[in-house]
Amino acid sequence: MSGNVTLLDGGMGQELIARSGHQPSGLWATEMMMKFPGLVREVHTAYFAAGAQIATTNTYAIHRDRMEHFGLPEKFEDLHALALAEAVAARNGHGSGRVAGSLGPLGWSYRPDMAPPGAEAARLYAEIVALHDRHVDIFILETMSGVDQARGALMGCAETDKPVWLSLSVDDFDGTRLRSGEALEDALSLVDDFPVAALLVNCSRPEAVSQAMPIIARAGVPFGGYANGFTSITAAFRETAAQTDHLTARKDLGPAAYAKFVDAWIDAGASIVGGCCETGPAHIAEIARRLGARS
Repeated sequence: MSGNVTLLDGGMGQELIARSGHQPSGLWATEMMMKFPGLVREVHTAYFAAGAQIATTNTYAIHRDRMEHFGLPEKFEDLHALALAEAVAARNGHGSGRVAGSLGPLGWSYRPDMAPPGAEAARLYAEIVALHDRHVDIFILETMSGVDQARGALMGCAETDKPVWLSLSVDDFDGTRLRSGEALEDALSLVDDFPVAALLVNCSRPEAVSQAMPIIARAGVPFGGYANGFTSITAAFRETAAQTDHLTARKDLGPAAYAKFVDAWIDAGASIVGGCCETGPAHIAEIARRLGARS
């Protein structure tokens, strides 16, 4: 495998749905973890076996606002502990690799307009960072769709000395813009304001991620991307507590087709790559195979 490229894992939520055969509520991957004990570890293990070097914790959606919305506020800390244990156990069983603590967006995915103000966001993220800090090697702020939303998350990481990777989500049909409508270039200043160890783009169509690559390359830190396999994020899915049946998987993004996009990102200088929703172990295995051929 190419020594200068870090290979992330692939999607968790959709892989859990595929393996369980169960369509969840808006709790998505969190519900799968509650209903099918051990399945999250199984997915982490499959990604390590495919060649991934990172296990991203299944904590993307474990936020106070989500837990309260579904009447489960008392489960917040226990669910974080469970997700951390599953990732660490898979890493230990594999014998190598790192664990990345996933911090997803407050205020629901793709809705930066619903994110709380920076100070409140910082407090909520800092609580999660404290729960994760001794268990993880890296923090990944995922699917940040607006500059202020990303800023609040970065403020919440102030007390950790672990590397913090910022991953932004761009418009599915215009990768030069965040989902908020702001120019992606406007987010580059965050790298100057905070100790961002890597800048990524995730959970957007791979074509949009490709558009974003030359922009984030200008930030001066390691960069990369991991795209989703949906036709697009629909307006219906942006509603509070929406279910994934509002989304449609593409039929043209099998492992080989997806890996061609990843090849192009690496050729553009990306050093951190992987997959997001609707990518699975087969996609990661194909990327790993191609990385090996580059060595």
